[in-house]
Amino acid sequence: MSVNVFIIDDDESVCRALKALLMTYDFEVRTFNSAQNFFDTVAHDDPGCLLLDIHMPGLDGWEVQKRVLASGSDRPVIFISAEKKDDATDRALKAGAVGFLQKPVNGQTLVDLINGIKD
Repeated sequence: MSVNVFIIDDDESVCRALKALLMTYDFEVRTFNSAQNFFDTVAHDDPGCLLLDIHMPGLDGWEVQKRVLASGSDRPVIFISAEKKDDATDRALKAGAVGFLQKPVNGQTLVDLINGIKD
């Protein structure tokens, strides 16, 4: 059984690269260039993991995670960001994320993290 992965990142090249990587591991991947597009398209109870950029126009990653949790969804969130601040990882994990990865993302680390969620 494959895992659904939803990627929200305003950088189209990041979406394409992550999608290509994850599809080679048989994940079902859907990409969104904005949080609003994701919320307009995906029901809160659709199963899957959310890969979420922090810095985006409109709703940022922190606000997206708050909305996901407020909706009652138990969808796991993995933050991805170019942000180098040490407190970003702590903030993400304290906010309920299952992981925080720096861009450029290490593909094997990401795959292992997603596989750990579905076990």
